[in-house]
Amino acid sequence: MKSGVISPQAREKALATMSSGEELDVLVVGAGVVGAGSALDAATRGLSVGILEARDFASGTSSRSSKLIHGGLRYLEMLDFGLVREALRERGLLIQKLAPHLVRPVPFLYPLQKRAWERLYVGAGVALYDILALSGGGAGVPVHRHLSRVEALKAFPSLRPETLVGAIRYYDAQVDDARHTMFLVRTAVAHGAHAASRTEVIGFLREGRRVVGVRARDLETGAELTIRARTVINATGVWTGDSQALLAGERGEFKITASKGIHLVVPRDRIAGRTGMILRTATSVLFVIPWDQHWIIGTTDTKWDLDKADPAASAHDVDYLLDEVNKALATPLTRDDVQGVYAGLRPLLSAEAASTAKLSREHAVGNPVPGMIVVAGGKYTTYRVMARDAVDAAARDMATRVPPSCTDQVPLLGADGYRAAWNRRNALSRESGLHPTRIEHLLRRYGTLIDEVLALIEADPSLGLPLDGAPGHLRAEVVYSASHEGARHLEDVLARRTRIAFETPDRGVAAARAAAALIAPVLGWTGAEAGREAAAYESRVIAELAAQEQPDDATADATLRRTALAAA
Repeated sequence: MKSGVISPQAREKALATMSSGEELDVLVVGAGVVGAGSALDAATRGLSVGILEARDFASGTSSRSSKLIHGGLRYLEMLDFGLVREALRERGLLIQKLAPHLVRPVPFLYPLQKRAWERLYVGAGVALYDILALSGGGAGVPVHRHLSRVEALKAFPSLRPETLVGAIRYYDAQVDDARHTMFLVRTAVAHGAHAASRTEVIGFLREGRRVVGVRARDLETGAELTIRARTVINATGVWTGDSQALLAGERGEFKITASKGIHLVVPRDRIAGRTGMILRTATSVLFVIPWDQHWIIGTTDTKWDLDKADPAASAHDVDYLLDEVNKALATPLTRDDVQGVYAGLRPLLSAEAASTAKLSREHAVGNPVPGMIVVAGGKYTTYRVMARDAVDAAARDMATRVPPSCTDQVPLLGADGYRAAWNRRNALSRESGLHPTRIEHLLRRYGTLIDEVLALIEADPSLGLPLDGAPGHLRAEVVYSASHEGARHLEDVLARRTRIAFETPDRGVAAARAAAALIAPVLGWTGAEAGREAAAYESRVIAELAAQEQPDDATADATLRRTALAAA
């Protein structure tokens, strides 16, 4: 197996190979979690695979989720037991086998407001949740426990005592979604796939009605490429409609409606609690999720028909979440407590044309024209199932025998030996000279690939120092983002390879120039180019902050575009 490194040189080689004229078995368009999972699924079946992404890996929905891997308690109320069981099985696989370095259990409190009947009703639902997890072999977390009012307040002291009579503690899991998606791409590359970000598909190659490849543009150089493939998998999420439109003369199979969800990030010391919390709202549920030294609070669910690349969070969005969470908190949060805000779009699916597509509440796989598979909808937790279904459909379209999916047995890079490495963290600390908390931080981000990061520090000890402006990260992590993880721009590093963009009070501005200087040699930037990257990032932050002061979506979106243009 290859190392899975996505360096600038590896990207260049991947594009050269994909455009050499030799036909790939599968070309995946879109490197969100489903596209990345599809590339890994196809590669581990022995197929020749390419994957293209117009921006950065996970730059859309897959870096802007609630960071949860969960079965979905709300689906139990809809009596969709099969869906919940499937998601819980995937949760267990990720925690126990596929990505234990990236996915870990997290406890949640479900506060109870009514005596007797609510505890019985909710308790029965959570008990069924545990049973479905165990029956599907997907537990990996402790079972639920009923708490008295006193016990609940000990677990979450910031709760208003008058708002609850007790609680139920249950477990789900969380993930750094952007890093997980990037690890999927790297693992696919390790199994032979060719991957390139910043490469936009601008058209499809046709022979009669059959799709036989794509025309693409390398957005870094402007070069146009022709890539041939037996089957193209369209996994473009909220951009599914746009990509379907490139099939001239064909009616799109699926209609996607974008729903915007925003999340607030507040420092950990603003809320006293040792668990997460789930709260009912008038229309949905609200999560308060522990995230290292922060809390993530979300989410909203509103229709969005403006810019899909960078959905804007408005003042109304921020105030709504603050109002809802403050109903449960003894000390209310204010806008001054909000350290970060991020907004993402969820692709909501409906059938647009009569077809033989596989439709369910969560995702659909269709074959609108020969040589083209479309996979759409779904939720982050079940990405592997969606990917399997897409590659199954591609295999049928090839009319040749393809082995069945085996990704339930394929750990991601960094997973093999992770628990042993975690047990050796104090020894790693002594060997590397880094504090044990630094080693724990690196293990949770890289798993056993920590050795590659430590090798950078051994070669250049200055990389073992904290990053200026973001001392929670080492300078080596920034360099590694560009040399091994496919980062092409400063935003890739600050917003996705790390979470400096929403984990620092200034949203990464103080770290921007130091980070740009570190990745410049890796990416071949001049000093002037590094300066422009830093300035562009600073402009982006200014634009986002301005948008978040606007009262509604339309003015927030317009402000984001206008401010970004003026500051550029």
